[in-house]
Amino acid sequence: MKNSKNIFIRLSALAFALVISSCSDKLDTQEGQLNTGDIDYTDASQMVEPLIGAYYEIADMGWEEPLLLGVRGDDVNSGGLGDQPLYTETDLFNYNKDFWMYNQVWNSHYNDIINMNTAIEQIENFMEFASEADFARGEQYIAEMKVLRAWLHLNLARTWEDIFIITSSQPEAELEQGVATKEEVMQFISDQMDEAIPNLPDMRPNQRTDLPGAVTRYTAYAIKALAQQELQNYQGVADATGAIISSGLFSLYPDFYQLFKKPGELSNESLLELQYTDYGTASGGEFYHLYAPFGPQNWEPARENASAGWGFYEPSTKFIGFMLDRNETVRLETSVLFTPDGIEELRAEGYTIPSFVNNVTPSDDVINNYVRADFASGKHYLPSIQLTDGRNNYGAGKNFIVIRYAEILLMYAEAVTRGASATAIPADEAVNLVRERADMPPLSGVTTQDVLDEKFAELAMEWGIRYYDMIRVDNYNELSYDGRTFSASDEYLPYPQAQVDALPLEATAVDRNTAMNDVLSILNK
Repeated sequence: MKNSKNIFIRLSALAFALVISSCSDKLDTQEGQLNTGDIDYTDASQMVEPLIGAYYEIADMGWEEPLLLGVRGDDVNSGGLGDQPLYTETDLFNYNKDFWMYNQVWNSHYNDIINMNTAIEQIENFMEFASEADFARGEQYIAEMKVLRAWLHLNLARTWEDIFIITSSQPEAELEQGVATKEEVMQFISDQMDEAIPNLPDMRPNQRTDLPGAVTRYTAYAIKALAQQELQNYQGVADATGAIISSGLFSLYPDFYQLFKKPGELSNESLLELQYTDYGTASGGEFYHLYAPFGPQNWEPARENASAGWGFYEPSTKFIGFMLDRNETVRLETSVLFTPDGIEELRAEGYTIPSFVNNVTPSDDVINNYVRADFASGKHYLPSIQLTDGRNNYGAGKNFIVIRYAEILLMYAEAVTRGASATAIPADEAVNLVRERADMPPLSGVTTQDVLDEKFAELAMEWGIRYYDMIRVDNYNELSYDGRTFSASDEYLPYPQAQVDALPLEATAVDRNTAMNDVLSILNK
């Protein structure tokens, strides 16, 4: 049976794409494009294609997405004197609804959600004609896409609080219902993961042979734990993270420095990782994330012709001072790229500078002074010697770790210190596994504050984890640093003005319904 129905429905750039396009019938895949008009839904061998397209969609994120999600914590500063002043203002908690990044991240995430929903509907079309085995495979594929979709909803709710829950490729009815509260979104995510877990492979992502690195049931447990953490249901966190720990499948990659580089890709620590490649060739096809915004503007790469970055993402002096005060070595050397000016700034502030803190990385790239910042993120750095020969883009081909086992261990430990029943190992053991890799001495009788400090040291610069922790526990003092003043009103970004204009998210229910009817009348023309 052939089906030529248009299934690649995108949200437009205007107001979370409430004007739905009908001019495309292609779903992107990593190998190119899948023409849905040519799909034979009776041919189960094609059923994997929408799933591949879904993974492509989520990995094909804009450079601004991880930057905006991560910049507001006390671990990160925006690069100053750049061409994105409103990005810097966001870092200072001065929010502008007209800033293009807000609208772009909102649109991109919802666009990906719509595409996930479309791909799910495709799989369901295959399942109408599937054998018993292929039907089960379809259930697995749908479960995988529910996990990816849940992560997108998680990001949106953490950033904007009350958001739309969208589970359809034609979301008009869901939009009419208005936004869900953050608590409702988190419960939705948790419930969705409960649905997905039984249908997902019982293995690590790197054990999958069909799609190495793809989602498994433990990715779903991790997403559920994150949602339960936002709900401050710490027993729920302990139960979900405990299931991951008790599986015995995961372990910390032994080399923290290489974890974030080519040797650490798809390690036993990874629960969700976005994959990129240039296929190991000097030219031709490539699928990259743009890491230049994270990189230093001025360096002398050990391998000639490797490009520098933009300097838009700087580890904070506060974070570096915190690490120096703790006598951190492995994690500090990995997390921060130092310039000579940055080192002198630390010295001027009274810090004793250990010998490993210098402007030459362990991979022999030299980080020079540059205008926008004094430090750069080492977690988003790929040594020039690890670039494929002939490839020069900053970080070219580097994977992007999203969730890793160290975070699971520390989430579990925090939940137990907050009174949850231990479902796997003692909290002390969970924390000390992480500290051991970092060459830090063991702790006993760990407290909640010990765990939050450990998360700061271990997970800084990663996806805004530190920021979300601080607003979850209402620790506004930590976010009020270097001249910033943080209050409860700063926790969430304002809705992008383009969204408010098309669908007044902050208006009364009556006004919102009126606007929704206006939008629907446009859609139906």
